[in-house]
Amino acid sequence: MASARVPLDEQQVTESAGPTGKDRTLPALHPDRKEERCFVLYKPPPQDGSPAQEEEFLEHAKFITEDLEWLLELPHDKFWCQVVFDESLQKCLDSYLRHAPRGLDASAAPSTPAVADMQRHIHRHVFMAFLRMATHKESKEDFITPAVFGEIIYNNFLFDIPKILDLCVLFGKGNSQLLHKMIENIFTQQPCYYGDLDEAVPSVLQVFDTVLHKCGIQCEGEEPLRLSAHGRPTAMTMTQQDLVDLLLYLCDTCTTIHAFLDVYPPACSTFHTHSFLSRLASFYETVVPEMEKAVRKRNFDNKSVQEDLWRRLCHSRRRMVQVAHSLLQHSCLQPILEGGENIQTFVEELLQHLTAFLPEKRFLCDYDEQFPVADDISLLQQASPLLDDTRTSYLLQGVGIAWDSVGRKRPQTRASPGLGAVQGAEGEAGAWGGEGALGAREPGEGGERPRGAEAMMDMHLKGNNGASGTISAGELESLLSHISELLPDLGEGFLLACLQQYGYSSELVINNILEERLAPDLLKLDRAMPRPVKEEPAPVLTSRSNVFDDDEFDVFSREQVDMSRIWKGRRKGESARDMLNDKKHIAEQKARYLAYETVVDEVIVTPGDPAFALDDYDDEYDDTYDINQVGANDLDGDSNLLNRRPFTVPQVLRTGGRPALEEEEEEEEEEPEESGGVKRDQFVQDPALLRERAEARRATMQQRRGYRPDPPPSQVGGRPKGQGQTQDTLLDRRKKEANKSRGANHNRRAMSDRKRTKGMIPF
Repeated sequence: MASARVPLDEQQVTESAGPTGKDRTLPALHPDRKEERCFVLYKPPPQDGSPAQEEEFLEHAKFITEDLEWLLELPHDKFWCQVVFDESLQKCLDSYLRHAPRGLDASAAPSTPAVADMQRHIHRHVFMAFLRMATHKESKEDFITPAVFGEIIYNNFLFDIPKILDLCVLFGKGNSQLLHKMIENIFTQQPCYYGDLDEAVPSVLQVFDTVLHKCGIQCEGEEPLRLSAHGRPTAMTMTQQDLVDLLLYLCDTCTTIHAFLDVYPPACSTFHTHSFLSRLASFYETVVPEMEKAVRKRNFDNKSVQEDLWRRLCHSRRRMVQVAHSLLQHSCLQPILEGGENIQTFVEELLQHLTAFLPEKRFLCDYDEQFPVADDISLLQQASPLLDDTRTSYLLQGVGIAWDSVGRKRPQTRASPGLGAVQGAEGEAGAWGGEGALGAREPGEGGERPRGAEAMMDMHLKGNNGASGTISAGELESLLSHISELLPDLGEGFLLACLQQYGYSSELVINNILEERLAPDLLKLDRAMPRPVKEEPAPVLTSRSNVFDDDEFDVFSREQVDMSRIWKGRRKGESARDMLNDKKHIAEQKARYLAYETVVDEVIVTPGDPAFALDDYDDEYDDTYDINQVGANDLDGDSNLLNRRPFTVPQVLRTGGRPALEEEEEEEEEEPEESGGVKRDQFVQDPALLRERAEARRATMQQRRGYRPDPPPSQVGGRPKGQGQTQDTLLDRRKKEANKSRGANHNRRAMSDRKRTKGMIPF
């Protein structure tokens, strides 16, 4: 094999051509190095099939699982040879992406545990195969050059936009972070995928136009039908199979787009450039009412088909609203939250999108129910203080008008979204749909109460009395007794937890208990759990805590208190004069202050005093260090340490003279001169040096006191005429000429005019 730390695309391997052939050198990625192995295509599990069909599926799936396990165990070079040059492997992986059951499919819930376990094994092995295909560096020794890796996956169609969309739908739930890194690596190493995504967005918009065309609705920019032309089939007139196919097509498209944008948010910018948001809102407003009307009013041979279509339609509505929110979130709201220089641009863009939603009444109501517009407006007001209040008020009023126009009551609580609360994409009923939800009200019909699962969800949001919030103790006891009469074997503690979980809705609690559809947290509880005993608060007297606890006057901890020490006002038998003449407190403090009067400079120590360990003197130690003059050359002697500080008259008591601070500073300045500047062996200093130092001290003190020396004499006179003048003379003459009006009588007229203007001299 090639040496380590060499990319796979540059490695060369030597292999023998046969038992008698010669060795040959091949690139590490070569078709001849591929193993001959046939990967079988995937088939979905049977729906309510016979045991023979289940056995056939298990045997078929076992072959796929064994082949994928063999593939994943191959070394790095062999794995990539098999992936790049084995067409049967790519067909096997593509068949799984195409035929694997989605969340809303009936086959998503396998009939037997064996089928479910085998389906999980295939699902995991396919994901691990794609994950390894999206990794260009497995270790320091096994890696591919990033540029070559991008060409390999792009030119051999190992990944393309449809495959990436299917990967997000199938593996996005529970693996979103890992899938995000995988897709990010693909787009980073091969930027051509951005161009493919840009070309794929018009195809998604074409899906919307196809659905509109099938429903008999005219698309934007399409020529109107002639009067002689036959009318198009509508959702009410098309065949039942066409309606089923159309709804399946719409549901799969909406689910795929939402899964992709949820896993890889950077793709929102590409969708945003194609005005996808406005097209989605108009499509929702036009198609959803037609689809709801067709599903509700058409006669179906099988009610289960009708329920499945309603569930898929509700799921599609929810996904379309979430796609719209994702586009707004990552194109406008997220930059606003992050802050920056162009925050006002994003604020204006978000306001324009919300304003464009106002004509789409149905879409705006459903969007506001799941993602309140008022919350976005509040965010904008916090981020942009210069936001126009008139514009925001207009938007909020438009949302309220949209709710009134569709005949629906605006929810008062935002605890959980009205469009949400679906159990996921695994086939559970949504907030608008599910079992018995086909009696939902028609858009535009007011006053009709929802029934079935929608009514249950409505009660979950509002409670029994239609109002959100907590309930009183009497109402809680009434709900518990009502449920206990129907389900006497359940404990009150378990019922209380169920009521808290489902918003104190007794009907919803009873329905979920009977249908075994409780939340996972409630399934872990004991159904016979009693009601918890309410602990009474401790008495105030026993639970008090005070800084005066356990003192001599604490009546709560002492049975007897000295009442002679408690009085109100003046004591009996005492006068104010006696109280003022009482100087006992002064006598008590006198002894303390007398101790500070005696200051001893030297302490006479007598030999043998046990307080001072003089008997422990070691003569040998003294002889050892006797020749070393320790401390003899120090500037600070014993006299300086023992002498007291000279007495200083307080500044307040001084009469005239210079301040004490200046005297102390002068002393501090003179001391270093005397100590450091004067040599000990110098008998008489140089008089010139003494005069120079005195002049320096005098100048320093004058400068400190703010004294300014007299200016030098003026040189206006100058030299005799004809001998020339110095520069100082010329400057002084110029200064005198400029300032001669300041004194003498040169400015009498100016001062006279000033006095006259001030009214001091009459005109």
